[in-house]
Amino acid sequence: MSKVQVRTNLPFVPKPATKKTPRRSVLSDEIHEMIKAMIFSHEIAPGQRVNIDALAVRLEVSQTPIREALARLESEGLIAKEPLKGFSATPLLTVKEFDDLFQFRLLIEPWAAEQAAKNIDSVGAAALKAEMHSAQTALKFKDDDQVEALTEHDARFHGLIASMSGNESLRASFDRTHCHLHLFRLFVASKQGLVEPELRSKFVQDLFEQYYQSDSGQLAIKQHSEITKAILGKNGKLAKSAMHKHIESSLRRFSPAAQAINES
Repeated sequence: MSKVQVRTNLPFVPKPATKKTPRRSVLSDEIHEMIKAMIFSHEIAPGQRVNIDALAVRLEVSQTPIREALARLESEGLIAKEPLKGFSATPLLTVKEFDDLFQFRLLIEPWAAEQAAKNIDSVGAAALKAEMHSAQTALKFKDDDQVEALTEHDARFHGLIASMSGNESLRASFDRTHCHLHLFRLFVASKQGLVEPELRSKFVQDLFEQYYQSDSGQLAIKQHSEITKAILGKNGKLAKSAMHKHIESSLRRFSPAAQAINES
């Protein structure tokens, strides 16, 4: 199976600190989120080795919370550890892995939407409405900023419904897929020139210019609205059907890019 090729295997050496350093009382969570954000933005590129000493200096902490955060990210599939080599960011997913991921989502998310419709209360309703409002805000951004904002909305929306299912195992399983993070990592790789040009045009353009848009506008947001309406209306059957349709639609828009990479 072909993989998206990344040009650099050099170790990640952080730049000098330019952001707020974490408070000592909440080191574990803050360090985890800060390193995760570096992976998200490709400050730590796919496949790049992590220099623990340099990272500790950058974040102004000891090596211990850095190692703890990297171990946590390893369990989430975002960091890999190799004997005698240390830690590195996981590579971009292969096309087969993306397809497997969407098939997994087709199994669990329609059921989650159905259960969310059955379990909906005033708190859940308010959360869904607020998230759909954030989607409209995201649409006001332009170009790359809009892609990032819509990706973040997409992740929050699906995570919220997984949580509203009331099934903790399902919610945890969905969270561990980091589906939308992997999608955005690919987008950033393309923008930074880390994906080979012949793959970049076929894969990233198809995936991101069509993933959130259609001839009639932002299709994914419209489908989110349909799912939300069904859940708020406590119509489990319709919510399940709408979610299944939404994920299948996303997979169909992804398929041309997947085929292009398989043939490359």
